Amino acid sequence: MFSPDFTPIHDLFDIVNARVRKQPLLLASACLILLLSSCAIAFHAFIAYRLLNPIVAPIASNPLLAKGMPYEDVTFPSVNGKTQVNGWYIPSENSTQTVIFSHGYGANREEYWVPMYDLAEKLHLQNYNVVMFDYGFASSVSKQVVTGGRQESQELLGAVKLAKERGADNIYIWGFSMGAGTALQAALQTNAISGMILDSTFILDPDTLYHNLKKYINVPKYPSLSLVRWSFPFLNGPRMNQIPYERVKSTNYKMPIFMIHSTQDEKAPYSIAQGIAKNQNVEKDSNFWLVDDSMHELIYRMHSEQYLKKTFSFLRGISDPDDVQLALK
Repeated sequence: MFSPDFTPIHDLFDIVNARVRKQPLLLASACLILLLSSCAIAFHAFIAYRLLNPIVAPIASNPLLAKGMPYEDVTFPSVNGKTQVNGWYIPSENSTQTVIFSHGYGANREEYWVPMYDLAEKLHLQNYNVVMFDYGFASSVSKQVVTGGRQESQELLGAVKLAKERGADNIYIWGFSMGAGTALQAALQTNAISGMILDSTFILDPDTLYHNLKKYINVPKYPSLSLVRWSFPFLNGPRMNQIPYERVKSTNYKMPIFMIHSTQDEKAPYSIAQGIAKNQNVEKDSNFWLVDDSMHELIYRMHSEQYLKKTFSFLRGISDPDDVQLALK
């Protein structure tokens, strides 16, 4: 008698049943992958948010209380009109020379660890007008995100315009950390700057971003760097290609630049500042001072007398720093 062989059909049903049984597992796996991906994106977006929104202490004093310097509260627009900038103008009698301080990341115009008031007092006593102001990310009035110098350079140029309107013939920028990198970006856009002193220069490029990102939290370069960079524009921050870091690092600037850096700088690799300094024309009085024993932005605290001699000799166009020793006492 004929007995049909149902083995192939049974095998087919077994395959179908197995796939049906696996669907919940596949669905659960897909959900887990989606959850982990979402968590990774959210985690890196949070890091990007913290980088773009540093915690900045409020203004604690003013030039009169801190050093007995009369001053004027000033408000002026960035040159692109996007932000209003608040600061102080410290006049020196009959002076046509003005120094504008460009503070760093995570600080305001006081930048106490430099310390900024001390330098402002030295300048005031040597007959320089001084401008101290807050970048948008440090503003207590209309706080902005950090843009790596893109918008900050427009605010610095607003300060340059203010100095010109107040009668300055010579305008110098004294920048620290990201404020020094911002000064380099601003100097690409104007001929009104007579010279720049750049201390612990920080340039926001991908390598430096990751260098600091890894200090914030130990994450792999890939994909963490890409995820953080991708998050910036969604948080009103900059796209990296909007920051002219390659142009900054390759430009021979028209004005003299005195760069100050330390080999022990843990936030801004000294090789970048060294490369920028090598591009400058020494015949235009540009110079580079590299020390071996100071942390980021703490060179003045470690080498106060030498720091003042070198910076004031640069401002005055004096080749030998020892020639300004008596004037600074």
